[in-house]
Amino acid sequence: MSKAPLPSEIKLHKKSRTLELTYGNDRFELTAEYLRVHSPSAEVRGHGIGNGVLQTGKKLVGIKELIPSGNYALKIVFDDGHDSGLYTWDCLHDLAYNYDQYWETYLAKLKAAGESRDGGLIAIGRG
Repeated sequence: MSKAPLPSEIKLHKKSRTLELTYGNDRFELTAEYLRVHSPSAEVRGHGIGNGVLQTGKKLVGIKELIPSGNYALKIVFDDGHDSGLYTWDCLHDLAYNYDQYWETYLAKLKAAGESRDGGLIAIGRG
């Protein structure tokens, strides 16, 4: 049973690639990239403590679909094909309220591994 409150509103913004969650007077916009790299799936978290896989190159990932899973979770289908994580209400609440800490930790792990959010993509400017 969930300990976290349910969001009073959930909105998917495909153009800005964000998921908006409202809890009372608190509103959060979580990027698809943030949700993807913090997926609760075994593919990302691993099958044991310390077995997680650092997700790289997810800067441009988007959300294709949100699928309710019973009364306890959302399945988020990403446009890179990832769809195996069930985001429970507890998980979403935690990701929303601890965004800054989790994002900074993720960026530090990327830097330490010599990886990037872009995944080797090269930006080509128009001039």
